[in-house]
Amino acid sequence: MAHVTFKENRITLIGNEVKTGNKAPDFTLLANDLSEVTLADTTGKVRIISVVPSIDTGVCDAQTRRFNEEAAKLENVDVLTVSADLPFAQSRWCAAAGLENIKTLSDHRDFSFAQNYGVGIEELRLLARSVFVLDSKDNVTYVEYVSEATNHPNYDAAIEAAKAAN
Repeated sequence: MAHVTFKENRITLIGNEVKTGNKAPDFTLLANDLSEVTLADTTGKVRIISVVPSIDTGVCDAQTRRFNEEAAKLENVDVLTVSADLPFAQSRWCAAAGLENIKTLSDHRDFSFAQNYGVGIEELRLLARSVFVLDSKDNVTYVEYVSEATNHPNYDAAIEAAKAAN
């Protein structure tokens, strides 16, 4: 399992670590309208799954804005931002930020994404900062578990992986 810290304190990640080359695990997330979204609902396009601890914090805000900007330049790529925030908070944040190129999804109810992708922070019931790229057939082509949860992911590597998966 990936070694991850939060504010330099080691945290316990729950769930199954995902590796490049794996088939993407399923999940059940909530859209902003409270409808369920599963892996099958997103299949058919390349996906960047940007995972953030809480969308209302500085690094998470910057990460979400950066992937929103990049999404506008990418063809046949969807960007999904996943957090354990309530769908209402995600919706309010997106409206205030004016972001339209990403889809925010909540793992608050089932924590199934946390379990299936190995990103659940046991001590905080948040998700660890990470990025996954899936090709159109649900193969994992890129994985980054950010070693310090308050740091940014490698945006360029994730974007290049999404382009290569297209």
